[in-house]
Amino acid sequence: MSEFVAGNRIELLRAGGEYFPALEAACDAATSEIYLETYIFEEDVTGQRIGAALSRAAKRGVTVYLMIDGFGSKDLSGHFLSALRDAGVCVLIYRPQISPWTLRRERLRRLHRKIAVIDARVAFVGGINIIDDMHTPRQVPPRFDYAVRIEGPLLVPIHASVVTLWTLVMWTQFRLRGPTPAIAVQAHPRGEMRGTLVVRDNVSHRKDIESAYLEAINNASAEVLIANAYFFPGMSMRHALADAAARGVRVVLLLQGRVEYMLLHYASRALYRFFLDAGVEIYEYHRSFMHAKVAVIDDHWSTVGSSNIDPMSLLLAREANVMIDDAGFALKLKASLNDAMALGAVRVDSATWQRQPLHVRAFTWICYELVRVMTGWSAYGRAREFR
Repeated sequence: MSEFVAGNRIELLRAGGEYFPALEAACDAATSEIYLETYIFEEDVTGQRIGAALSRAAKRGVTVYLMIDGFGSKDLSGHFLSALRDAGVCVLIYRPQISPWTLRRERLRRLHRKIAVIDARVAFVGGINIIDDMHTPRQVPPRFDYAVRIEGPLLVPIHASVVTLWTLVMWTQFRLRGPTPAIAVQAHPRGEMRGTLVVRDNVSHRKDIESAYLEAINNASAEVLIANAYFFPGMSMRHALADAAARGVRVVLLLQGRVEYMLLHYASRALYRFFLDAGVEIYEYHRSFMHAKVAVIDDHWSTVGSSNIDPMSLLLAREANVMIDDAGFALKLKASLNDAMALGAVRVDSATWQRQPLHVRAFTWICYELVRVMTGWSAYGRAREFR
């Protein structure tokens, strides 16, 4: 894993209401280049808005690189993509082959990270796709998610990461012309915050994000607060959280309360008994759909990014998280999470959990076993971690 880098300004952005205006403004201010990577790029009002900002930049001579995932963005129309390309936007589709008749594990290795880098001067990293916050049916409050805006020396590894991935995907798709020569990164100090980019891929960084979580949890002395939309950790993390609670650390999990993906939702709930018996507090967020992947530990270490704590993120997908060592940022994120728990979450009570109807318990364990089987089929080597 990379070392923490000092001298950064890192701003917390809450949901699309704060993220999309900041991203659009940065694109409109761009003078040289824009890199944008996203899992979902939806052709809704928000997608049209960000697409228009990318097109405006390309038309005024900015080199714009847009990489979208072939599965997550499969609903984008040819007309929309042609309009972007006609405006001068360079568009790459990561793993475009998504045929349901092709039973190959490689199809599940998706581009799940959400990164934007503008003029090698400002970067955005987080969990927010290019999709309207109100897109999910039956949703009244906006989707609950986070991103960060970054300036400073941390731009060096972030910029290098997007350039490297773009070049790699170009070569794998037999497009031998890579990106134009990289511009100089504006890496002079812009603040006093320490941060590091941690990525997950299927070559040399297979366990980096999970390892960063485990190190922080194992070193925790007061509190571990994790908010994660799709939570199905492997054995190492389950025991790390239980061990932290056993040594007197307050361990709090804020998890998805609404059913979005039924199989994983109920499989995750099969783990509740283990955590409740270990003294872990569990809160389910019901106010809106939760998409956050963040954590705060001991009021100084925090992370914001794209990685869920589930087999897809930890074993298969390309992910990117920023880890931040700064008390001010950690307390701001913690306050936001505490507000979310107070306004929209319900604590899972151990006694109530034990009184679940038999058919609910049975369905929960069926889902758990199905996820285990699917994990074993789709992943390599470490699938036994999720038994």
